[in-house]
Amino acid sequence: MRGLRLVYHLGAAAMVLAVTAPARAELRISDLDVFLNDHEVTVHVVLLGVLPAGLSEGIQSGIPAHIRLDIELWQYQRMLPDRLLVTKTVERTLAYNVVTREFKVAALKGETRLVHTTRDLRDAQRVLSDIRGVKITPAADLDQNAVIYVRVNATTALNGENTFVARMNGMAEQTTRQSDYRTIQRIQ
Repeated sequence: MRGLRLVYHLGAAAMVLAVTAPARAELRISDLDVFLNDHEVTVHVVLLGVLPAGLSEGIQSGIPAHIRLDIELWQYQRMLPDRLLVTKTVERTLAYNVVTREFKVAALKGETRLVHTTRDLRDAQRVLSDIRGVKITPAADLDQNAVIYVRVNATTALNGENTFVARMNGMAEQTTRQSDYRTIQRIQ
């Protein structure tokens, strides 16, 4: 049970208000890979639980589900707050056509990819949750001695509505993951 729970004790006629922890979010970032090659900083992200159980009824009735990833490149600074270098947003949507019984995954922002159409929900979830080859910034723009890391904030919501109330009702989920610290210089 999420939220507040009211417990009545009949013997002492006392009422106890207990706060229970909300259920664990189903949305998880399984893989977060950061690649530093000679040309660009590239990120690969794989999400698990991209369509929680609370969203399935809405999707089957034709309400689209949105996924949004805010990918942030940070520079670690000793004795100072870390500095945000670049933010990149990737958005995708999953829509179900009740007439043709097809799922359509489309990129809305941050990437250019063809629309993927399928009749299999698992295939649509796979395409929706696998974000590969997101180019963050050219490696030449970064300080060669800097220590950097990537933080990813992922949200999924029915009809794109990601509010506190929607998350409490199970109609939206969000999670965050941070990569390991990296340097641009090659260590030999």
